[in-house]
Amino acid sequence: MPDAVALLRKMMLIRAFEEALARRPDHGFQLLSTGEEAVSVGLCAALESDDQLLSGGRSIGAALARGVDPGRLMAELLGRTEGTNRGKGGRGHVADPGVGFFGAHAVVGGNLSIAAGVALSRQVLGAPGIVAVMFGDGAFGAGVLHETLNIAAIWRLPLLFVCNNNQLSVSTPRSAVLAPKVLSDLARAYGMPARTVDGMSLEAVADAAADAARGVRAGEGPAFLELESLRFASHSTSARETRDRDVLAKMRTRCPIQRFQGALMARGEIDEGVVAGLRREIDLAVADAIAFAEASPFPAPGEALTDVW
Repeated sequence: MPDAVALLRKMMLIRAFEEALARRPDHGFQLLSTGEEAVSVGLCAALESDDQLLSGGRSIGAALARGVDPGRLMAELLGRTEGTNRGKGGRGHVADPGVGFFGAHAVVGGNLSIAAGVALSRQVLGAPGIVAVMFGDGAFGAGVLHETLNIAAIWRLPLLFVCNNNQLSVSTPRSAVLAPKVLSDLARAYGMPARTVDGMSLEAVADAAADAARGVRAGEGPAFLELESLRFASHSTSARETRDRDVLAKMRTRCPIQRFQGALMARGEIDEGVVAGLRREIDLAVADAIAFAEASPFPAPGEALTDVW
């Protein structure tokens, strides 16, 4: 596993970045990943420079974990021209393929067939690297998931499917709409290796992702991971929270950041001084990202007709 302190820093950065964004009156419509940081960071720990990651609409954590510059990401989310996509993609379509983040896709399940296309192009061209696609449990209600699982298995595409199962489709419990006991069982039906692991444990996610990516990278075909996580915040910045306070308080005792931080302290790898230093460093990085975004102008009206295909 990569440097443990660097991984802790990435999770802390995602949390602080999203909290700072949510405090702004101009934050816009965002899907935050508070509580789910170990999913993105653990997955990205297994990815290499030649790999590409596609995410769903809950993209901020995935983008930061993959290495998208915080300033350019903040500018994109606030609709500024110095953003990764000149402020026109936003949270639902942010992309930075140069750092291995092929992009977000706001339509539930919409990234799956695109990811298969990216993987197929790698295969046909003999290009290095694998493709990872991250989606929520809500995508299991979309036929495109089953179609993509099938074609990826038949063609042995270099594609890693990663389901971030945060137990809710907006406010509908996963148990109310999906019959399988574990969602990874559906992938096994297509003959690919599949695992369900604790998505609140960074180490469990990183280990499982590294193992799955190793097989895909070796040409063994696609693999599937279900990462069982918990979303601490409401579905979106405009959605009403439907869970009661006691349920949320109990969930937060499983915070992946505190869990990993505690494990590192118990092993003597960090102490309170290191954590305090990380907090100061991250606070400065987030403040710099906001300043960078605020210094960037909004797109000119004429740009509404550019980059449209």
